Amino acid sequence: MNSVFNVSDFGKKFLWGVATAAVQNEGAYNIDGKGLSVWDTFSKRSGKIIGAAKPYEACDFYHRYKDDLLLVKALGFKVFRFSIAWSRILPEGIGKTNKEGIAFYHKVIDECLQLGLIPFVTLYHWDLPQALEKEGGWTSHSMLRWFSRFATVCAEEYGDKVKNWIILNEPMGFTSLGYGLGKHAPGKTGLNNFFPAVHNAALAQAEGGRIIRNIVEHANIGTTFSCSEIIPFTQSEKDIAAANRMDILLNRLFIEPSLGMGYPYGNFQLMDKLHLYNKAWKYTERMKFDFDFVGIQNYFSLTVKHNPIIPIINASEVKAVTRNAPHTDMGWEINAASFYRMLKRFAAYDGVKKIIVSENGAYFKDILQNGVVNDAQRIQYFQDYLQAMLQAKQEGVNINGYFVWTLTDNFEWAEGYRARFGLIHVDFKTQLRTIKSSGYWWRNFLNRK
Repeated sequence: MNSVFNVSDFGKKFLWGVATAAVQNEGAYNIDGKGLSVWDTFSKRSGKIIGAAKPYEACDFYHRYKDDLLLVKALGFKVFRFSIAWSRILPEGIGKTNKEGIAFYHKVIDECLQLGLIPFVTLYHWDLPQALEKEGGWTSHSMLRWFSRFATVCAEEYGDKVKNWIILNEPMGFTSLGYGLGKHAPGKTGLNNFFPAVHNAALAQAEGGRIIRNIVEHANIGTTFSCSEIIPFTQSEKDIAAANRMDILLNRLFIEPSLGMGYPYGNFQLMDKLHLYNKAWKYTERMKFDFDFVGIQNYFSLTVKHNPIIPIINASEVKAVTRNAPHTDMGWEINAASFYRMLKRFAAYDGVKKIIVSENGAYFKDILQNGVVNDAQRIQYFQDYLQAMLQAKQEGVNINGYFVWTLTDNFEWAEGYRARFGLIHVDFKTQLRTIKSSGYWWRNFLNRK
């Protein structure tokens, strides 16, 4: 397959990278002083993870980071995005730091720098210390104090070597799935959990930005938002209203407060309740922070219809497979044109200076045969999405980077080890790495002049 563009079309300073996360990659969940995270606990007791999978070993990045970073380099990427496990740095969430945990990330960062890779550090990628969850987690009034302590330790430890920081990974993801629907750790449900988790996350992403700004010289600071174009199933008034409600939750809930716009409204009773609920909270003006970049994470578009049976939101998805729309093996619709429109839309916000596509990728049912994974569908996916991104960039959207999700197959949250997104196949019994055809495609693309 030949793309109709070259890497040079994106510019010499464009950042090409891969993204990973601590829980999904590191393993070593209880050694060298690390405390338990909510995912360590949730995976043990929940029964909600496919195959009863646990992140205890994952890809064993903790012991294999040198080899994996060599693979990043060999594939031609310039950026390695990874997260810091809060409970590896502060086993109890606050209090005493863990020297072994701090030393581990110094080693990862130093290895990146030695290889000529740019480390992009995500402060929080869904792995709250279990010790803090026992005290209420993201629903607690103490959350901002806890998060500030963690952010300060990381900034002071690594700020002389790391200049690129991402505060939160997809706050809508961990607040809705973890504190509203109960599908992810810590498994809480209901608006009484969702509302305070949302507000604390909105405050934390801004406060984390201020902490990094105050401590790290010449820092490049962003945060990431998941986004999906919401398409009404029909042009009926009810379907359009349902799409609008879904759009508020999935696309507007966190970026608009960060830009000083406050929480969105939009003829949606749930948001009226959120506004009323948060009148009792102080410092709502502190949800704003002047980020240097916004991370956009797009995997699919959503087609929705009015559904009065679904509580609160009164909307439900019309799945891609039922509409005969192209989709990944997660059932997510493949829609590069939608990706293009979301890039244009987020760039149109006043206050968004530049965009980095901080995650994008696809799960297909990869088959390892005779030492080869021929994932042609994934290659086509990347070609289509990169073409859409290039179009947006050529039309004036200030896009400065693109990070593939992900380097290696890993622990994919509630999907366990079933959903393989990696450019590199992992045999989870032996930890053997095998570069997929898509990995070789990226190597050729990034090295082609």
